Amino acid sequence: MEKLIETGFFADKDLNCAETILHAANEVHGWNLSHDALVLSAGFGGGVGGQELLCGALTGGVMALGKLFVRDRGHESDLAKTITKDYFAVFEKEMGHIDCAPLKKEHRTEAEGCRKVILASARALDQVVEKYRNEIV
Repeated sequence: MEKLIETGFFADKDLNCAETILHAANEVHGWNLSHDALVLSAGFGGGVGGQELLCGALTGGVMALGKLFVRDRGHESDLAKTITKDYFAVFEKEMGHIDCAPLKKEHRTEAEGCRKVILASARALDQVVEKYRNEIV
């Protein structure tokens, strides 16, 4: 996913952070999610509806992890929780935070927006997906 985003694949689509990650995961994993499914990520941009809470790039990634690792529902095992915690830890180790406000303050620029944050999320997601590859449903 990181390589896809690095190429600027979604730069012309005016997607928020959550949308960018979910669209990239859809492309990379060949899910062919419908527009209606992809739109579910829209409200998570800007740290959940612009509130600058949990980073939208992370919430988009959590949606992707659910699609990859959950067959029917989250309660079927602790795997989704384990993988999500791992994903957050990898991201936070690189970026220093998981919440939008401090991430924007430290990493957002007028010219590139939150590109650095989105790339870090994609990198963390790629790493965690690779680590748990044998658990994909």
